[in-house]
This record gives sequence, C-alpha cells and structure tokens, in this order.
Amino acid sequence: MENKGRYIYGVAAGERAVSLGPIGIEGNEVYTIPCAHFCAIVHSCPAEPYQSGDEETVKRWVKTHQSVLDEAKKELGIVIPMGFDTILQSKDDAISPDQVVKDWLNEDSERLQSVMERITGRDEYGVQIFYTPSVIAKQISEESQGIREIREEMAAKSPGTAYLYKQKVERAVKAEIERLANDWFKDFYARVKRHCDDIVVEKTRKADRNKVMLVNLSCLVAGERVANLGEALGKINNTEGFSVHFSGPWPPYSFVAQPTIATPDAKVESNAA
Repeated sequence: MENKGRYIYGVAAGERAVSLGPIGIEGNEVYTIPCAHFCAIVHSCPAEPYQSGDEETVKRWVKTHQSVLDEAKKELGIVIPMGFDTILQSKDDAISPDQVVKDWLNEDSERLQSVMERITGRDEYGVQIFYTPSVIAKQISEESQGIREIREEMAAKSPGTAYLYKQKVERAVKAEIERLANDWFKDFYARVKRHCDDIVVEKTRKADRNKVMLVNLSCLVAGERVANLGEALGKINNTEGFSVHFSGPWPPYSFVAQPTIATPDAKVESNAA
C-alpha cells in the first residue's frame, strides 16, 4: 500500500532535517520534516489509523511512540509530543505528504511557538491520591459524637435490632465520608497546585478493593519545583488513611493540543484519546 500518510510523533524547534533511524512503530524509519522554524518528527505510513484487536500489539505501538519521543528529545531538544496515532494525509494526490506536513507547520507555527514556550523546562507528572475507606470509617466512628451515640444505643439492643443500628451507623459513616471528600479534594488540590505551572483534573479511576481514588491530576511542573511538589505529596502520603502515587517525568501530553489543520489540502487521522 502506498504510503500517503505521515505519522507525527512530535515537533521540535529548529529547521533540522535528520534521520533517527528505523526506531519507529513496526521498525519504520523516523526522520524530520523542517519548515517555519520547526521540524516534525515522522515516519511514512498508509493514510489510515493503526488498529489492532490485540491489546499487547497496541501497547507495544504506544511504548514505541514514547521511545521515539525520548530519542528525539536527546537529538533535538524540547519536543512537543503528539498523541499516539496522529497521522496527516493529503486530500489531493498532487500534493506530497511531506508538503502537507510543511504546510501544517507553517500554518500552525504561532500556536506551536506558544506551546513550546509553555513547556520549555517543564515536564508532566501524574498525581493520584487515594483514601482507605476502612481506616477513614474507623476514624469517623471514633471522632463523631453522633455515631458514638448510635453505637452506644446499639450495644443495649437485641441482636435483631442491633443489626438495624449497625446499618444506620454504616449509612452515617458513608454520608460523612462523602461530605468530607469534597473538603479533602479542595485541600489536596490547593497543596499540589502551588507547586505546579498548570494542572489538568483527570477522571478518577477504579482502584483496588481496599482504596478509593480521590484525586487524579496531570501536572505541568518546572524542574526546580519538582522537589517541593514531592515534599508536599510526602506529607499527604504520611497522613493516616491516605496514600499517594506520584509518577513522571512524562512528555507534557495533557498540555498540548492536537494539530490544527488550517490548510484545505490536508486532514488528520487520529485514535489519540
């Protein structure tokens, strides 16, 4: 199949035409297309998305995408990362795929320059904060006057009636956790935010059966601020009933928009989330 598409890994500053070798997805040759003070990091491909029903294959592709960005950063400096499976193609057979990429770089150069300035000296970090319901429930049961009173009443009841009181305690504890969760989120978010240049609030995900994810953040952090962020997260992690997962550095995917296709001769194919 004729390779009418160009898979875009990312964009680096400077008009450098270089080859990075056969390091791309499925061993494709990765090279740069320079234009308008930037160069796109690409490989030649069919004009269709990378799709597979095999989860391991997709994972391998995504891992390769990341490794290309790592190599490109070593060779070219700061790289604006594009999401996995971003492919530019021409709508007109008379216009070469490389020219389509050049037209995009030229049309989108202002935004690319703005993004480059924003991410220079900064990386993305993931912050997830969890709470353990059993530990928090125990704390609430011990500290809440109302719940203590229900427990005292329960102690004097028959087993059948005590079961109803136990359910009442569980509902009261659950309601209190839900009420407090909003306060916890605001507190932790504020502590993290003061050490970040930007934050994206992500959807929480299901954790293991013993924990609940309360906070899921993508953080853009300057190199000199990472240690302070880590210290702040360490304090949260040392708070009884809470735990933190801190990951990175990663390319700043969450703070980079997909290509803006301003030319009528091109379109973008993407499976990126």
